[in-house]
Amino acid sequence: MGGSPVAAQEASDDDAARVVVRVAGSHVDSASNPLPPPGSATPAAEGEQEHTKPEAPAEAAAPAPVEAKQEAATAAAAAAGVQAMAVTVVRDVEAGRVASTSDQGGDKPSWFTPKRLLVMFCIINMLNYVDRGAIASNGVNGSRTKCSGGTCSPGSGIQGDFDLNNAEDGVLSSAFMVGLLVASLIFASLAKRYNPFRLIGVGLLVWTIATAGCGASFDFWSITICRMLVGVGEASFISLAAPFIDDNAPVAQKTAWLAMFYMCIPTGIALGYVYGGLAGKTLGWRAAFFGESILMVPFVILGFVIKPLELKGFSHNGIKEYGQMLTPEVQDQINNNGTKHVMPGGIDDLAGKVPQKFSFSRFGRSLMTEIGLFSKDMKELLQEKVFVTVVLGYISYNFVIGAYSYWGPKAGQQIYNMTSADYMFGGITIVCGIVGTLAGGITLDKIGSTIPNAFKLLSGATFLGAIFCFGAFCFKSLYGFIPCFSVGEILVFATQAPVNFVCLHSVMPHLRPLAMAVSTVSIHVFGDVPSSPLVGLLQDKINNWRSTALILTSILFIAAVFWFIGIFVPSVDRFKEESEHGVPAAERSNLRPLLDDNDEARTSD
Repeated sequence: MGGSPVAAQEASDDDAARVVVRVAGSHVDSASNPLPPPGSATPAAEGEQEHTKPEAPAEAAAPAPVEAKQEAATAAAAAAGVQAMAVTVVRDVEAGRVASTSDQGGDKPSWFTPKRLLVMFCIINMLNYVDRGAIASNGVNGSRTKCSGGTCSPGSGIQGDFDLNNAEDGVLSSAFMVGLLVASLIFASLAKRYNPFRLIGVGLLVWTIATAGCGASFDFWSITICRMLVGVGEASFISLAAPFIDDNAPVAQKTAWLAMFYMCIPTGIALGYVYGGLAGKTLGWRAAFFGESILMVPFVILGFVIKPLELKGFSHNGIKEYGQMLTPEVQDQINNNGTKHVMPGGIDDLAGKVPQKFSFSRFGRSLMTEIGLFSKDMKELLQEKVFVTVVLGYISYNFVIGAYSYWGPKAGQQIYNMTSADYMFGGITIVCGIVGTLAGGITLDKIGSTIPNAFKLLSGATFLGAIFCFGAFCFKSLYGFIPCFSVGEILVFATQAPVNFVCLHSVMPHLRPLAMAVSTVSIHVFGDVPSSPLVGLLQDKINNWRSTALILTSILFIAAVFWFIGIFVPSVDRFKEESEHGVPAAERSNLRPLLDDNDEARTSD
């Protein structure tokens, strides 16, 4: 086959013959699977042939049966037009393979390190939640126009400008979850085909445009649509950021690194209260959204210009099997010869390389294939009892936290006559959020980062935190409320790192983006999305913020019960298990994240 455009290489470490398609004269190298040029053999390969076949003469008069089959397969493939297709594809693949080799090797980005990755993701996460805190602040959210005794006091903020009741105001706070619900699952699925880091960049761009749109909105429906698009932008980040951090964190500090990342949730919400209060009262509520959009622009640029990273369990440039570039007849003929065909990564995207006439039937088949793969992954994910248990508790937990974050300043202002509720709740949340989240992550690392230990920490901290928060709203004095509620918030926020550790480590590596997407969608769709309008509706009925707060806080006990049950569910840490691509341990170096150093170096950080 030396003169054929298609060359076959027999792998000595595999029982089945493996045919690698390449073009004569092209040079496609891989650090893990170097390919010799057609018609040539390396000295090591020649020595191995002599060792494994000592009886064979130096030049065989007739080809062996296996070689004859390979020759027949090659001729059939060439007759089907493989040569023209391979020439087109390999030109595109060649550049990608070289880039992939350099990325996975020692040529790592000089500026990009795991710690800088963590810092960048933390800032982005904080900006996401600053937006949530800002729209809940009295400065941005405002109040409706009030009339009594024939005199009316003008409203302020969004609620005053658009004349929203409490139920509509609650819907507005949760509108972005509609975009989040759809886009999170889509981004998690796209991570198998496209680089996850680039997907984050796309999502941040959508977020930036949507927040600017919120500032330019002119009525309830326009700002509601923009809030939905904010959810679309946030979806890519929340699904993919945590797996990146988990991949690149030092082994002994994984939960602590996750704690630093999730610490930005309460910190961002608290800063949002303060930022929204200041911006809303001085520059107007629209300026608050414009400011958020401007702050995100540098990270949008970074998402598109820096070298993309790879996630554990995914390889977008590695050697992949192919099957679509051959006709079914030729494919069946070659498969019947017992050979396994592999090609450089990117061949499976042949439809995008070779111009083809659009066909609705082809599009329909592709769509059904994607839906089938997604259904398969979802079925596998929902069979993980540990994952389902932790998410059920997380839903109950987030139902309370979501309502706290939105209605907290307004409830505090009404119950305790706080003159600056935004600053008070913002200060309590930022201090308790930082202390509690870091304490939870560090504690789990100290006692041992295992799934049962995580459930013990989750159930205990949530139960005690519920007691303190419930007791805080029973105090009639502000001086009794503040210390009791602060202790409760520290305990409640201690769950952030452990709950996400369980979500990441209770599933196979290739399912982590989908697991984070399903977890996030679930806690929002069944948690804080209904909680904000439901609490607003409850308050409209009973008109007593203290009773409303007590009813809401009691739901934390349900979360503690779910997580207590999780202690007794059999669990296995699946982080180091083989990915869906079936790559053996000896070849997993190609699937390591770009920033993954050797274990000793990473442990010593």
